[in-house]
Amino acid sequence: MKGGYLLLFLALGCEPGSKPGSEYMPDMARSPAYKAFAPNSATRDGRTLQAPVAKTIARGHLPFHYARGQDEAARAGRELANPYAPTPEILDKGKGLYRIYCMVCHGAEGKGDGPIAGKIPTPPSYRSDRVMAFPPGRIFHIVTMGGERMPSYAAQLTPDERWLVVTYVKGSLQGGAP
Repeated sequence: MKGGYLLLFLALGCEPGSKPGSEYMPDMARSPAYKAFAPNSATRDGRTLQAPVAKTIARGHLPFHYARGQDEAARAGRELANPYAPTPEILDKGKGLYRIYCMVCHGAEGKGDGPIAGKIPTPPSYRSDRVMAFPPGRIFHIVTMGGERMPSYAAQLTPDERWLVVTYVKGSLQGGAP
């Protein structure tokens, strides 16, 4: 009797005109793909790319509430505090980042004598009286937003990496390390 059911099952499964590999409710297995800027009938506003929810912050991103300019840099200097202490490990990490991103203009010792310093307006020395007076938050602002002639490095360095560079500049190049 069991053999009869097996033969019946095989015969029904192999009938002519059957579609092998057909699925029940195929949209459940694979949803339709939309390009980011293509119209989308499944959303309320008809757009595929949706705006972020109001008053939310994307994961991994912190807001920076300072605009570009000297007044904003001074305010950032008063309000921002360096989260890192100048330990040998932190200074070593900051030195590595400084060598990659900053040394080409500012030089190995921060004197403004980097390899391309003759081709650009001379960057300030970190040992000048003016820059020595900058608090860590102001240097962080300049690295983040750019300075008078310096571009922003916010796209190249994360906020933590920027603070590591600031710690190295204040701790080693300006002689503030214990």
